[in-house]
Amino acid sequence: MNAVLRALTDNGHNVTAFTPFLDGNRQNYTEIDISSMFEMRIGMDVAKKRQQFNSQFTPTSYMMKLGRQNCKILNKNDQLNNILANKLQTDFDAIIIEPGIISRCLSYIGTNSTLPVIHTSPIPINTYTERITYGDVHNPATVSTMLFQFAVPKTTVIRFQEFLLQVIESKPYDLNIINPPLLVFINTHFISDKPRPTPSNFVHVGEIHLKPSKKIPQNSTTGMDILNFIEHSPHGVILFTFGSTIAVNSLPRNILSAFKEAIAELPQKVLLKYEGEMEDKPKNVMTRKWLPQRDILLHKNVKLFVSHGGISGLYEAVDAGVPVLGFLLFGDQHRNIDNLVEYTRNAKVASEIFKDRPMSPEKSIVYWTEYVIRHKGAEHLKSQALNLTWY
Repeated sequence: MNAVLRALTDNGHNVTAFTPFLDGNRQNYTEIDISSMFEMRIGMDVAKKRQQFNSQFTPTSYMMKLGRQNCKILNKNDQLNNILANKLQTDFDAIIIEPGIISRCLSYIGTNSTLPVIHTSPIPINTYTERITYGDVHNPATVSTMLFQFAVPKTTVIRFQEFLLQVIESKPYDLNIINPPLLVFINTHFISDKPRPTPSNFVHVGEIHLKPSKKIPQNSTTGMDILNFIEHSPHGVILFTFGSTIAVNSLPRNILSAFKEAIAELPQKVLLKYEGEMEDKPKNVMTRKWLPQRDILLHKNVKLFVSHGGISGLYEAVDAGVPVLGFLLFGDQHRNIDNLVEYTRNAKVASEIFKDRPMSPEKSIVYWTEYVIRHKGAEHLKSQALNLTWY
């Protein structure tokens, strides 16, 4: 969401944002801090997350509960309610929402307004609510669901499982008032997601978060240490990180020991994002609580990226042309990695395809946002499936 809003402010639009992920006020941008209202889910325990996502059928209730909890909190926010009641029609031209993965309860925002509503999706597919908010119904024979372990259903058994997932789990839940968006910015790209039919109001903006290439910072002790470590590795460097969501030091002791034994035998050096001090750390390993992942992947001496399969990190690796080794944990990660399997033999080709697009994601966001405002919502882009009754 931050990258979407920055694209708009950089092009002269005034934005007011309610967000727990602070970016700092700047020209044209007013930030309303709601971080104290939410539990920040970073550095989480691997075992607990694996238990919540132990199959593609079980995590829905957990995600539903989390989504409703977040909506309940926002519904009680006085500043938001004041804007919705008194300032929405006079002070704003559009409403942009990141409505969540399972529960679309935030869709009530803008229900009584004539302003165009725009959704942003941080993941490539929102299987369980797309049919009721976007009018998009997936074919389970060709399109895998968000939590499935394969990019494409290739066998009869897998297709039947896909069918069950869509029939059993695709419910309207608590969406008593549905306000379908007129435009959807979705974090996907044809290199990292298999082709599928989508409505005309879907705009693919995968890689929107990628910042311009720059060297690893040399103006700090940490930056110099990392740069020296990479450039003085004759066999290259492997970057190993599970991002900000999962704490690597929460891995079970036996798995962590196996990792250390295997890494110690590698000729390459390994940069590992690790929380705290590592006992019996192999000599070829450097650990840091935080790493400039994007900058590191762009260094020519980085040979491999070991990742949990989060979509943002995968876009960074594909953009840099670095091969990926997936250590998959939960959520959409299995699907994300499986989508890239056919490119594992030539990461450079994948990178070239990834960068070959007619318009940058930033320009796409600005163009289409202004388009729906110019055309009073651009109702002609919405799927006609949204006009159907249940019968």
